[in-house]
Amino acid sequence: MGKYQEIERKFLVVSGDYVKQATSKQQIRQGFLNTDPERTVRVRILDDSAFITVKGASSADGTSRFEWETEIHPEEGRKLLELCEDVPIEKNRYKVPVGRHIFEVDEFLGANAGLVVAEVELGAVEEAYEQPDWLGEEVTGQPAYYNSQLSKHPFKSWTS
Repeated sequence: MGKYQEIERKFLVVSGDYVKQATSKQQIRQGFLNTDPERTVRVRILDDSAFITVKGASSADGTSRFEWETEIHPEEGRKLLELCEDVPIEKNRYKVPVGRHIFEVDEFLGANAGLVVAEVELGAVEEAYEQPDWLGEEVTGQPAYYNSQLSKHPFKSWTS
């Protein structure tokens, strides 16, 4: 199940227009067993499925990194979430087709409520993609927006 290279761009979202364009919505709850930037280990419950994911360090521009993921039994996922560090991440994820790509838009809940981020996975770092009107500032490679960091320093604790 695991892929070994993840290439994505991440953006802030400036309006709720993506909701009416979405083809699906999922509830996600996740936590981190390890948040070392060189190797994060994530446990994720996605609706009724569970996964464990290992991610390596990001490239210098933040667009790519090693990623391995495998599905686990949902009960194992719930037990592992109890062992995770810091604040769990809770969010709703919308899948929004835009041109040839699917944007995943995450509306964060709980300690990260108010933050909405969109990601698009690419086949290559320089691959072209359409940018919808609701896409705002690019935050690719900015660690504060990594889920592992949002679990340590939730959005609600940020100062303007």
